Amino acid sequence: VVTRAAGRSALRALLAPLLAALALGALCVAVLNPLVASTTRAYEGRVSVLAGERPILSLGSSGLWLRQGGAAGQTVIHATGANLDGTVLFGASFLTFDDAGAPRQRIDADRAELTPQGWQLRGAKTWPLGAEITPEALASVTPQMTIPSTLTADQIRNSFGAPSSIPIWDLPRFIDRLQAAGFSARRHAVWFQMELALPVFLAAMVLVGAAFTLRHQRGGRTGQAVLYAVLLSFGLYFLRNFAQILGENGQVPAALAAWTPPLVAIGLAMGLLLHREDG
Repeated sequence: VVTRAAGRSALRALLAPLLAALALGALCVAVLNPLVASTTRAYEGRVSVLAGERPILSLGSSGLWLRQGGAAGQTVIHATGANLDGTVLFGASFLTFDDAGAPRQRIDADRAELTPQGWQLRGAKTWPLGAEITPEALASVTPQMTIPSTLTADQIRNSFGAPSSIPIWDLPRFIDRLQAAGFSARRHAVWFQMELALPVFLAAMVLVGAAFTLRHQRGGRTGQAVLYAVLLSFGLYFLRNFAQILGENGQVPAALAAWTPPLVAIGLAMGLLLHREDG
């Protein structure tokens, strides 16, 4: 009311709230996101230790590493590449350890596919390992062989963890590692874009609230205007979550899924504000 009485546009009164929303969003992304990710990862790690579980997958610059256990001992698997869900490995090496932790056998294969019966290897070469033997002298080549496994495709996929457990500063490098290993990084890419768009989305919420409440209170229907603002905000949050699901399923690009809802909200709110101010 004071701004309008001074002869200036009420839109200028929104500059400070918009800057505050953008600053709060940037603070959440830059500071609170890594903090939440670190505490979430520490919590999950502590729960795994108490439950007697250990991670079965790790990504590195040299490829991916898997671990599986069984009656014959522990087996460490290394591969230079894999398919999208990790059930097919390329350039795979299987290193088996006995109960005492000593290496017992090594198997290299051109291709390894995870089936209900275990790992189906093609072009496999086996070396027995021991203190008093020469591995190459006793090596054998097998066109096809099967290694029993208790792993499933769901276990491999879930080993990556939720994208929210990875700090946003580490997400680009983690996405590159996923793609280099042959896995799908779509879910992590969508989450990364959603976090980047968070400050803009918070600013859009400020504009939505202003579009329905930036008016003279003596005009009446204040409660109705607030109700409309709340309902529209819930609708925009639903649109944001729906776009995120579409992005994770590959229906739309990650950037489009993350940035469309806040831009749509800003356009809608600005249209209402300009109509009330100048229309």
